[in-house]
Amino acid sequence: MEKANVVATLGQPKLLLPARINAALAANDRLKFALTLLQAAAAHGADGTVPLVDLRRDYAAARIDAPWMLEMQGAAWSEGGRLHLADLPRLGGRISEDIRTMARPLQDSGDAAHQPLLARVDRWVGWLDQLNAGTLDEAQMTALTGGRRGGDDTLHILVMDLHKRLNRLAAGMSEDTVEGAQVWQIEAADRPRIAAFMRGLNRTRGLKFDHPGLDTAATRDGRRLLIQNDIGTNDVHVLVIQVEDLAITLTYSDLHESRFAFFRDLLSEIGAQWSSAGARRSAGLNADAEYVVGTARFDCTDLAGLDGALEGIGARIVFLIDWNRARRRLNRLVDKPVAVAVLNGAARREVGHMGWLLAGAEQLVFDAMEALSPDHFRIGDRLDGVLGAVEAQEFLTEALALSSHAMLAGRTTSLVADQIRLLLARHAGRHRDEFALLGEHAAFCHALAEGIRDALAYGHETEFEAARRLATRAKAWERKADHLVMRLREQAARNARWLPFLRLIECADDAADALEEAAFVLSLIADDHHAGWNDALRAALRRLADEVLKAAEDHVRALAIARTLNEASLAEDQDEFLAACWRVVNAEELCDALTREVRRLFVRHVTDAGTLSLGNDFAAALEASTDALLHTGYAMRGLVFTRVGANHEEKRT
Repeated sequence: MEKANVVATLGQPKLLLPARINAALAANDRLKFALTLLQAAAAHGADGTVPLVDLRRDYAAARIDAPWMLEMQGAAWSEGGRLHLADLPRLGGRISEDIRTMARPLQDSGDAAHQPLLARVDRWVGWLDQLNAGTLDEAQMTALTGGRRGGDDTLHILVMDLHKRLNRLAAGMSEDTVEGAQVWQIEAADRPRIAAFMRGLNRTRGLKFDHPGLDTAATRDGRRLLIQNDIGTNDVHVLVIQVEDLAITLTYSDLHESRFAFFRDLLSEIGAQWSSAGARRSAGLNADAEYVVGTARFDCTDLAGLDGALEGIGARIVFLIDWNRARRRLNRLVDKPVAVAVLNGAARREVGHMGWLLAGAEQLVFDAMEALSPDHFRIGDRLDGVLGAVEAQEFLTEALALSSHAMLAGRTTSLVADQIRLLLARHAGRHRDEFALLGEHAAFCHALAEGIRDALAYGHETEFEAARRLATRAKAWERKADHLVMRLREQAARNARWLPFLRLIECADDAADALEEAAFVLSLIADDHHAGWNDALRAALRRLADEVLKAAEDHVRALAIARTLNEASLAEDQDEFLAACWRVVNAEELCDALTREVRRLFVRHVTDAGTLSLGNDFAAALEASTDALLHTGYAMRGLVFTRVGANHEEKRT
């Protein structure tokens, strides 16, 4: 016998209402599955090449025992604007029954305010009883699944309105609270689980400030503990958690695909396994706009793990509130991927974005940009266009954290604006250091030279896999070095003071290209093209690679010193800078001589044409890198002399 019927026979109508609310909420889950099924069937019927949506996990989560429903999607077909559905009358009967189940608690409450909603239920039950032809035209499909308010009523709108009314009814008749959650008909063992969820929720609740939301209700349905959280006011922004034994099943729906992906990633970090279908989009719901729904599962090994997962879920919900609004405001400063990365970073640091929105959002940053000198920003500049994506992301994440801490501490928005201005000045000052990009580029040149030197030292010219891995890494390093060149080109296009540094990095990039080419040729040599390599040849190549690495090290050292040189620099610093530059000059001369020696040894000991050609190409690439570093060193000397002289003239005037 159903629990509700048992309670009814005991003559306890007050106890009957919670049981029927539980049944109504379960019916709501079944109805949402039925609407999703109809949408999936319509999509497949319209185009048989569309892959079937995997609804099995949703079917299981809704606790439905009707296998024939899973077969309806694949059997659907369309003709003449009508969708043919096997078992449509049967489905209509189940929908009608579930609608009546959802309405029953409202009827039992005796509240006259529910009458208009109950009248709509009666009309729809009558409408559903007429679905006996096995087909649906477009108007009927819209009547079932449409979600646009302001027009004709639809079954989907009715289900949403019933669900909202049930939530209010449940909150009003709650038996108890657990750490702020409204609960009823729970067991003693449920309290620690609810408390764990609320512990996480309450830890971050303050980050929503005065925004509504995060109200929680919990109840038991047979073996399942049900927890529902009110994220916001949108019809489809819903989160329902089911806990059974040591497993958690979470169903989440959202009208914004990017926000869904954001929350999916946050939960994946704490062990969520999302359904194989992933995010599913269905047209016709949410006011005829697309929405996304997915099911995640946590399989825990013990109660401590279960409580940890519930706490982790609870702590992350607050970051969904006004997420899309924050993303749009960030998009005025940076591109969408950077904006999403900033919101991800703020969520992982548990600072969120609401404090930043309250303090002034993007206007804080625009004001800070305007306050800096024109050397940093000009009217119309975007933050990532000046700082670059990485630096802009780092600044904005820090800005969101700063704003959140300040607003939680009750500081004024004027003080927050000053703090943001100082923060931007530090980041812009760091970015304005013209030698910073050159230093990063030099580090890649050093890594390339060191990788080749080590490969020869360990005999990787005969180990194809090791040489191939080096070539792959070298290509990645060379590509990153190219990106630095492109960034400096963008800077030079905006401001002529960057042009000398652009010429410098372009010279250095020739060295990176030559070293990457050497790593690639070494991988070809290792692919069985090293016949005739003897000890003398290997020793000469290792000496050549050693000298190339020394030149790269002196290039890095010279840049590091040049970054700090001015007319007030110590004589020792100036001498060390010149010494490093001249060591690069000397290395080029030595490498030129070593390359000729290597060629003599190849001609003397190698007879295979392919091996001879590749060996000479390898040595030539190494030597070419020192040629490029030589040109870079000369350019750097000229730049430093000009820079120091300019600074001296500025002081005199």
